[in-house]
Amino acid sequence: MKRYPFVMGATAAGLAGILSFHSRGTTGLLANSLPLKSGPSAPSNSSKTSTPSTTSPPSSNANGSSGPTSTVPTTVPQSPTTTAASSATGVSEQYGYGTLSVRVTVTGSRITDVKVANLQTIDQYSQQLAVQVIPYLRHQVLSLQTARISGISGATYTSEAYAYSLQSALDKLRFH
Repeated sequence: MKRYPFVMGATAAGLAGILSFHSRGTTGLLANSLPLKSGPSAPSNSSKTSTPSTTSPPSSNANGSSGPTSTVPTTVPQSPTTTAASSATGVSEQYGYGTLSVRVTVTGSRITDVKVANLQTIDQYSQQLAVQVIPYLRHQVLSLQTARISGISGATYTSEAYAYSLQSALDKLRFH
């Protein structure tokens, strides 16, 4: 009975230490400290753009002085970029609560769309969690333009499966 306070105190201290433990390293594709980019995430879809410029050619006036007499606007067309979109589906990743695969669309050097191609969960809670988490993960991919996304606390396995499947799809498209 004399050991009872000591055992309870040591148990409480050990439990507090375990609960306060935070892992600093990342394993896998999830990068916990990547900030989201601000500003527009998609490029302008304008196929032809022009840059107006004005030129002022020097000329002689009637009195013999040279100087600008008129401004002539010129339009310099830029070449249209016609890049075809390509898509690939990543491998089906098994995680603790089901199977998930991602389909990614790349246009030029940008990730333009990410969809879940296959999602099978083992229970209703996992399904609800995935439905809440996947839009956030999609937003991260489109904002950061990479598979190195931040995981979501409470949905680590789902986040990792999403990132691994996405990376395999990007590898198929040779997107870097």
